[in-house]
Order: sequence, then C-alpha cells, then structure tokens
Amino acid sequence: MKKVKDMMTTDPLTVTPQDNIYEIAVLMAKHEVGFIPVVDEQDRTKLIGVVTDRDLVRRGYAQKKPGSTAVTEVMSDQLITVSPEELADEATDLMAHYQVRRLPVVEQGKLVGVVALGDMALKNTSDATHALHDISKHEQQYLQ
Repeated sequence: MKKVKDMMTTDPLTVTPQDNIYEIAVLMAKHEVGFIPVVDEQDRTKLIGVVTDRDLVRRGYAQKKPGSTAVTEVMSDQLITVSPEELADEATDLMAHYQVRRLPVVEQGKLVGVVALGDMALKNTSDATHALHDISKHEQQYLQ
C-alpha cells in the first residue's frame, strides 16, 4: 500500500507571519498553487497555519482588507495534518471527512511536505474519487 511520503510534495513553498496577503497572492499566482503553509519566522519547519486562495478571498479581499494585511488575519490555524508514514487511503479519508483538498505533512512536529487530493488521484489511490466526491458535494451546498 502506498504511503503519504510516496505522494507528497517535499520542500513546499512557505510563508511566515511577517508576510502580507498581497505577497502571498503573488506567490500563489507565480507558482500556480492555492495552498501555502505558514511557518514560524525563527523555525521554518514549525507549522503554525495554512493559507489558501479561498482564505485570501473570503477573509481578506472580500472583507475589503488591504494587501498589507498580515497573513495571520486570514490563515487557518486549526490544522488537520498527516504523517508521511500514514497510508495514502487514510489521508484521503481525512480529506473527505474534513472536506479539504490538501494536507500539511508533519513528522515529529516539523513540516516535511504537502499532499494534495490531486497527488492521490494521479497516483491512483483507491479513495481519491470517494474523497473528491465528498468534498465536491459539500462545495455544491455553498453554490446553491
């Protein structure tokens, strides 16, 4: 069975609380990502939050916050993480349950990567379709 470490992106792009939402939006556009972990300024392996493109819109720009707004005002700090040794199917179960498309991968309290539902689908894990269905079903509720 495949493990998260076999599918995760290692050395993910990160930001710190010193960054603002404009800088993060530029990074997301430049690197074509919609999810960036927020790490401690001193210990860049210590995960303290994540910011998604959706966070930037809903908690930032849609609230008319300026680009100079600190990332801490829009980031999510209630984190669902996964271990690199976790089975891929267990990670997709977490994604489905919490209705998220990406998970920070943490080992011994340190950020070691990010795994995305797209990674799971590309690697043909058995639960990726199920997770995507559950997440998409939840998102449809917001569109109605």
